[in-house]
Amino acid sequence: MNHFRRVRLRVLLIAATTASLVSAAVAADWPQWGGSDLGRNMVSPERNLADGFKPRAPMENVRWTATLGNAIEGNPTVAGGRVFIGTDDANLINDSRFSRQRGGMVQCLDEATGVVLWRLPVPPRGRDRLPQGAHYGQQNLGVCSSPAVSGKRAYVVTNSCEVLCLDVNGMADGNDGTYQDEGKYMAGAGNPPAKVGKQDGDILWSFDLIDQLGICPHDVAACSVLLDGRFLYVVSCNGVDAPHAKCLRPDAPSFIVLDTETGKLLATDTEGLGKRMWHCLWSPPSIGVVNGKKLVFFGGADGICYAFEALTSLPETPIHLTKVWQCDCVPPNYRMPDGKAINYYVGDKRKKYTTNKNDGTFVGPSEIISTPVFHEGRVYCTIGQDPTHGRGRGMLTCIDASKTGDVTGTGIVWTYPALERTIASVAISDGLLYAVDLPGRIHCLDVVTGKPYWVFDTNAEAWGTPLVADGKVYVTNKKGLVVMAAGREAHQLSLSPLGSASYATPIAANGTLFIASDRILWAVQKPAGVH
Repeated sequence: MNHFRRVRLRVLLIAATTASLVSAAVAADWPQWGGSDLGRNMVSPERNLADGFKPRAPMENVRWTATLGNAIEGNPTVAGGRVFIGTDDANLINDSRFSRQRGGMVQCLDEATGVVLWRLPVPPRGRDRLPQGAHYGQQNLGVCSSPAVSGKRAYVVTNSCEVLCLDVNGMADGNDGTYQDEGKYMAGAGNPPAKVGKQDGDILWSFDLIDQLGICPHDVAACSVLLDGRFLYVVSCNGVDAPHAKCLRPDAPSFIVLDTETGKLLATDTEGLGKRMWHCLWSPPSIGVVNGKKLVFFGGADGICYAFEALTSLPETPIHLTKVWQCDCVPPNYRMPDGKAINYYVGDKRKKYTTNKNDGTFVGPSEIISTPVFHEGRVYCTIGQDPTHGRGRGMLTCIDASKTGDVTGTGIVWTYPALERTIASVAISDGLLYAVDLPGRIHCLDVVTGKPYWVFDTNAEAWGTPLVADGKVYVTNKKGLVVMAAGREAHQLSLSPLGSASYATPIAANGTLFIASDRILWAVQKPAGVH
């Protein structure tokens, strides 16, 4: 081989390697809520993503669609060539082994085609084990949590208030693990076991939050678990009774850690939130490193954000989590307007005695339903109520995560009171913070100071967290997918109808946007060669 051919070959190899490295740096899975960022900041490094799409013929920028049920409340995750998502069980009508039980399903799809690889029906169960006065499972929303995936295992909180560890291959590679009762599990109580096939889910272990923790959930069980090596951080889903008067299991833990390998309980909190919670524990936790120490952050149903020391080793017996700080994210004038304590449900637009006109002006207490987002030494918390309660004044609080103790007076860096109630977390990129409130207004702030740059009204109710990727901000609402240009000036790029309302957060993985409406999961991607 002559000198020039050797040089040319070397250049081509370097170019190919560089292109491969660039591609690897950009194209990535989204293995759990928040992607690979344990701080749960909804920002993706993906490039060349679609500005929008046309869902009806002739379709544009649609890679594939999958009709998965009547309620897709869980956010998708993508790992190892598979898409994992929680839904209701409406599609069981086409499976002769089951009668539809108004429960939930965990579904696994092929990332390339959208074809369902396996699914695990989750029958409604647990009500018979709850005390009188409980209010659980009536909304039939299915699995509302985002699965977390690592290697061959996926972890999810189900509609039956249990944490499941699932084989990502389902039954296609056999019934792995010690759990062997999938047929009985899928059929539901009182029914003969279903015949198990290769397109069914494979349970490796189960942790029942009702039986093993003694909790009593309210409405739905929802927590997108946080996966950190051998440690699985889970919010317990404990809640109040049907009259919304008290928690029926006030001494049950609110926040726990499980062993990812065995499902063994490793740690619990000792905060006693059941004695002062307003509604239910739904906030997914996050993690950040502060002064060389890993902390885990948890939003309480009492409106307080908590920071605990993260586990670093496996305890032989369950231990108590060590609290580092707490910060009240509900201003005093929200808790006690006119200097007097206010009933939480006076702010519920459905109550006969409410003073809430559902115009966003009502001032009263709220809880933390969203994820506390960790970014560069700070934690960002929004407050709100169950969206069915209606609109009201919210708050966004920026907390210095390096403080200790009760940091309500010393650790708050800034607050932003122009946000209404929300269940959405924030997304932070290039010095800008994006937040969405219940009426569907997108707020863009300076992340350092909290100064607003712009507010854009999408004119439709929004539940999902914004996703920032490829210089764009993606937000879903009841009308569809809204795409804004990221930056200090408001500029809408598109509005793509989804055929039904969307309550989920868009994600980006391996060059594709995944967007869930009530019934359909959309894989949105530009055609090959289009930039």
